[in-house]
Amino acid sequence: SKLAALFQHPLYNIPIPEVTEKDKLFVVNPMEKFSLHSSGSDEWVSSSKAETLLPTGKTAYDTYPSWLKFHVGINRYELYPRQDPLMPALLRDLATQRIVSSVQKSGGTQLKLIMTFPNYGQALFKPMKQTRDQETPIDFFYFSDFERHNAEIAAFHLDRILDFRRIPPVSGRLVNITKEIRDITTDKKLAKTFFISPAGNVCFYGECSYYCSTEHALCGKPDRLEGSMAALLPDKTLAKRRSWRSPWRRSYHKSKKAEWELNPNYCAQVRETPPYDRGHRLLDLIDMTVLDFLMGNMDRHHYETFEKFGNDTFLLHLDNGRGFGTHSRDEPSILAPLRQCCSIKKSTYLRLQLLATQPYRLSDLLREALAADPLAPVLAEPHLRALDRRLGKVLAAVGRCLAR
Repeated sequence: SKLAALFQHPLYNIPIPEVTEKDKLFVVNPMEKFSLHSSGSDEWVSSSKAETLLPTGKTAYDTYPSWLKFHVGINRYELYPRQDPLMPALLRDLATQRIVSSVQKSGGTQLKLIMTFPNYGQALFKPMKQTRDQETPIDFFYFSDFERHNAEIAAFHLDRILDFRRIPPVSGRLVNITKEIRDITTDKKLAKTFFISPAGNVCFYGECSYYCSTEHALCGKPDRLEGSMAALLPDKTLAKRRSWRSPWRRSYHKSKKAEWELNPNYCAQVRETPPYDRGHRLLDLIDMTVLDFLMGNMDRHHYETFEKFGNDTFLLHLDNGRGFGTHSRDEPSILAPLRQCCSIKKSTYLRLQLLATQPYRLSDLLREALAADPLAPVLAEPHLRALDRRLGKVLAAVGRCLAR
């Protein structure tokens, strides 16, 4: 396994700083049992009334469901550890746990559902919108592109291979629209949008600001539908997150350009603006830029951080559905932060150089990682080959900066 060899490599075993109590998102006594706050809430609270007798040799932590262990493990430096023994179990739960509730997630331009499991875990379901081999039409603006379920799955694995570990775990899943959405939803607005197509397939379209109409309905075969299941982050009432507008945000206008597209010295003013004027925030943003360029994602208008950790923490790489839309062309403008600032973390640069070598070729590693997903093959081959080409372009951009 190339993947196993990669994670054994010294560059993937650089220790993180010691995690103190204040560096943990949640401080939990591992002997404490947790129980649900109330039947209508997904909030977990410690419970003195809960059963205190546990199976011999077990701590209460051992009895937590995988999603709660994931939440408890989040700290200032990483969303989950490199060698995470929990990851296979969490991905398996996302793919196989029985769905007891499906409701539409409010907001956003496209239809997404929140699925709840019997162990009170929740996942964000993004349904399949287009097939693996369809490319985004050349005349489409990036902001009117579809969100792709397979891009969410591939982005999680790519982020892990790059050793960023800033995307919550995602698994593919085949869902039964009738039994796992229509028959169990309590969402009246969603329930009104189900119909049977002329071909006899079960379809629905929900309510949203872009692609929610009978013309853009999601249809099963006859009621089986692919989608991505992403583990939800802790509820914002328990762990506040702050949303930051990216300084390299696009204009989201058909003819206007953003300031960074017109001013080649734009980075100089970013470097003087908090929070980019100190710490590693700008370097973290450039990490995110590299991830986005590799998958062709032009839609990174905001990013989030956990409020508890202030400015000294990682960025969450959420919402990656507009990646992997094209393999035949690359979008150089995504690399603007790297090219304009001429900065990159040394550790990131060394890992990128490693991923360009034969034993650790990026496309081979991602292919291997995605082969274990229930919806494999997740990406068409041309997308995997495009990764190696794009990695070469990132390294060339760093090379030009070094020469300068």
